[in-house]
Amino acid sequence: MIQVSDIRLSVEADEEGLRRKLSKLLKRPVSELGEVHIVRQSVDARKKDQIQLVYTVQLDLAEESAILRRQLRQVKPVERKNYHFPAVRRQSDKRPVIVGMGPAGLFCALYLARSGVPCTVLEQGRPVEERVRDVESFWRTGALNERSNVQFGEGGAGTFSDGKLTTGTHDPRMSAVFDSFAAAGAPADILYSHKPHIGTDCLRDVVRNIRMELLGLGCDIRYSARMTGLCSDGDRLTGVRVQEIDGAEYELSTDTVVLAVGHSDAGNYELFQSVGLTMERKSFAIGVRIEHDQDAVSQAQFGPAWDRLPPSDYKLSCHLPSGRSAFTFCVCPGGQVVAAASEQGALVTNGMSYRARDGRNINGGFLVGVNPEDFGGDDPLAGVRFQTHWEQLAFRHGGGAFHAPAQLVGDFLADRASTACGGILPTYQPGVTWTDVGLCLPNYVAGTLRDALPIFDRKVRGFACPEAVLTGVETRSSSPVRVVRGADYQSGLRGVYPCGEGCGYAGGIVSAAVDGIRVAEAIAQLE
Repeated sequence: MIQVSDIRLSVEADEEGLRRKLSKLLKRPVSELGEVHIVRQSVDARKKDQIQLVYTVQLDLAEESAILRRQLRQVKPVERKNYHFPAVRRQSDKRPVIVGMGPAGLFCALYLARSGVPCTVLEQGRPVEERVRDVESFWRTGALNERSNVQFGEGGAGTFSDGKLTTGTHDPRMSAVFDSFAAAGAPADILYSHKPHIGTDCLRDVVRNIRMELLGLGCDIRYSARMTGLCSDGDRLTGVRVQEIDGAEYELSTDTVVLAVGHSDAGNYELFQSVGLTMERKSFAIGVRIEHDQDAVSQAQFGPAWDRLPPSDYKLSCHLPSGRSAFTFCVCPGGQVVAAASEQGALVTNGMSYRARDGRNINGGFLVGVNPEDFGGDDPLAGVRFQTHWEQLAFRHGGGAFHAPAQLVGDFLADRASTACGGILPTYQPGVTWTDVGLCLPNYVAGTLRDALPIFDRKVRGFACPEAVLTGVETRSSSPVRVVRGADYQSGLRGVYPCGEGCGYAGGIVSAAVDGIRVAEAIAQLE
């Protein structure tokens, strides 16, 4: 097999155009190329008047050695490597219990079950179909279901996002994650796109299909079932206490529990602290969602070819003389800002896009890094209380009923409250209250965002557009806590495996899923 990289085509080019370009480069007839496997597709927009699609492909050819002898810069031999789960050595006859059905929990359960180790899966929320109805009702009415919302329920918080699969990790298990998503119904282009995304509408179907596979492999999935305690004998786990939605409680006997709980339930962290799990404070970020007109951003990024390409995104960061850093996060082209609260009296925002990304606005997290020194004290949960403080302020400044505080960028830069929207209509539901978003942010965060706006405007023209909308607050970019685990992935309480984003070991859908597979490997190989 050979790999050919840096194949450049016009934005109008199709698959046949790619094959013709490949034929010319390799000096082989198109008919001899066979199946061409795209492994990467990206857009080179550095020259706005000459936008190009850039491909990397792999294919099998007869007499590849003759091509390789030409020593073409773009061509090299490759061996396709597939991920293989290690052989199971686990001797215990007790089912592992997986707490949480976000990406970490789902993939941990999936790879254990595929290897002959079915699990009991606990999810405090509801199945994804019911969860969608609960969330959409919340957005219409402002009536929050604290057990079924954007944060809690089958699929995890990422289910109501863009379904972005970009990650900074380069773990070989990534291929297993992408292949599993594709097998569960995700669009095939996630396997080669430079910035793959599923879309929240498609992701819901993917989650449901993974659930059906888990059930087919013998897993026991229990919804509306909340973990309320860990049982132990000395330093060893003996069981998990569970509470049903009706208040009924029982104990599950097990020697293995995976804590794939997500990062938005402070009650879980308090439970971990009460049973003596070691936790550390960690840095995270807070800020706002910023909304722009999608067409304007696409024109700024792609120039004259903007309407012949998918909606553009951006990725921006800067380090300021104050020592603070600002950056964009979880950008949702053609998307909407969503109400992501999980408890009464506290307001949280996030961003979401459907597969088509055909909404009028683009939004992104516009955030500032905060660290343990900002939280005060030495309590491991100080960062959690820091989050809650600003979320409660946002709720109050939004006027209640989960209306979000919002402000125009021009007013924010001038340090005055907004009174009405301009040409960019906010997408947040159930609605916004025009005010000063700086009132629900630390002063150093608001100041850093003000300093960053003109810098980002030089990178993406129009980023500091006076009519762009800031909606507060975004506080859930990552966990404020890390639950300490050893090289064997276990905590100090043996049999307890902290996992995924909620325990501080991931930062997105793919990295959480990869961590779930890592933990599954550790469980499967423990004799």
